[in-house]
Parts: sequence; structure tokens; C-alpha cells
Amino acid sequence: MKRVVRAVFPVVVAVGLVGLFAFLVQGKQIDVLQPAGDVAAQQYSLLMFALFLSSLVVVPVFTLLVFFSIRYRAGNKKATYKPEWGENKWLEGLWWGIPILIIGILGVITYQTSHSLDPYKPLVGGKALEVQVVALRWKWLFIYPDQRIATLNQLPIPVDKPVHFTMTSDAPMNAFWIPSLGSQVYAMSGMASQLNLNATKTGEYTGYTTNINGEGYAKMTFKTKVMGQAEFERWADSAAKSQDSLTMETYHTLAEPASDQTERTYRLANKKLFEYITEKYDGHSMHSESSS
Repeated sequence: MKRVVRAVFPVVVAVGLVGLFAFLVQGKQIDVLQPAGDVAAQQYSLLMFALFLSSLVVVPVFTLLVFFSIRYRAGNKKATYKPEWGENKWLEGLWWGIPILIIGILGVITYQTSHSLDPYKPLVGGKALEVQVVALRWKWLFIYPDQRIATLNQLPIPVDKPVHFTMTSDAPMNAFWIPSLGSQVYAMSGMASQLNLNATKTGEYTGYTTNINGEGYAKMTFKTKVMGQAEFERWADSAAKSQDSLTMETYHTLAEPASDQTERTYRLANKKLFEYITEKYDGHSMHSESSS
């Protein structure tokens, strides 16, 4: 009876841990595990494949760890000691060969996906919507230059349409990430990094900064609002007629350090605002505050 208990104990522990994990995540919204965009879906598949390959090593190793700890404990006088296994070439090849093979497979996949999931690579699906992202302390400003509008802490985009983000920071370095849509890219002052994403499902998805940047870091989030193309166009037309205008004076007020989760919509007064923000850190800033 004791032998049976010892034999099934590792299995019971493994099943129990899996069951506990399933219970804890039941009904939870885990964005990276519920992709809502093409890029996120590819990254999810990559994550699951890497997890599967890793489990080929991790699961047997920890199972054998428990098994050996029980079978070859000091109190078990019946366990057979076979020191010749220490020089067994077949066993050496097995426990060195499998990890090497897995690492080789992961290396090839990493090389391929580094190019296929390049954040600078344009996505198929027609002309992309241009969105300029400015990370402030501690809030997000989104500029739609073609629509002449801007938003604070909200990112409306149309479904099934590529979105080309150009990002900078008028604050400490930030990291722009919408887990449901995929890819994290840094936003840094004086630079304009790029990211291409799309959404395949309507709904609201939370975006974050994943780079610790001070007091308001934990609350520096925004809502990505994915809607149909017609609804987006109606929203853009309405936003372009907003009574609130994003002038340079308004922008400088927004840029003051403050944790602000308010969602606002502005009519864009200066189409070159993003260039002004980016260039002011290299000594070539635009001094014009007029509309262009």
C-alpha cells in the first residue's frame, strides 16, 4: 500500500497544482491569453508553443525529482544503487540532447518571429490609421493628425484596420503596451519609435505603461475602444467639432506632472504638435504655437 501511495503521490501533486491554477483563473480576464488582434494571436501561439517545449523538460525533471527523493531516501533500504549509470552514454545523450534540441528549435523560431513580428513592419489590410502617442506624467495623449483630433487616456480605433503608432515621451521613459492587441514598445523623449497593430474584435481593452516611472505609474492606464468603421467615423466627426481645443497652452498644462485618469477629447489646434514634442529634446524644437 505504501508503494502505491509513493508512486501516485507525484501525479496527485501535479494534478492538484493544475487544478488550483485552473480554479484561480476561472472567469478571469487575462489579456495576453485572450488575444483580440492578429499580432497578439501570433504572440499567443508562440507563447503556447514555447510553454509546450519547456514542459517537455520541466515536467519530467520535477516529476523525477519527487520520485527520486522518495525512492532513494536514506530510510529506503530496498532501493538499488547503480553507480555505473553515472557514465552511461545513452543516458548522458538523452538528458543533454533533448534540451539542446529544444533550445535549437526555440532559436530558429525566435529568429523567424523577430522578423515576422517586427513592430515596425506594416500590417496588411489597407491604409493604416495614423496615431501619434505621447507619454506624459502620468497620463497618455493620443493625436490623430489626419482627423485633427486628440484624446487623453482613451484610444478609439476601428476594428479590422491596421493602426500605425508613432510614439514619444515628454516625461521619463515609458513602455506602451496593449496586451490584448500585442507587442510592447518603449516611448522615449527625443525619439519616435513605431508600432503596427490591429484589432479583430470590438470591445474595450486596457493599455498600460510597463516601465516604472514614478509616483503615478500604477494608475497610468488607458482604454482602447475598438468599434466598427462607421461608428469610428461618426466619433471622429463629432470629436473634430469639440469645444475643447488642444492648443499649446492646453498641452503645457497637460504635461505638468499629475496622475490623471480622466478621459477627454480635443480638437487639434496644431497638427505639428507631435514634432514639437519630439524635437524639443534635441535643441531643434518648433517655437510656433499657431495652427498649421
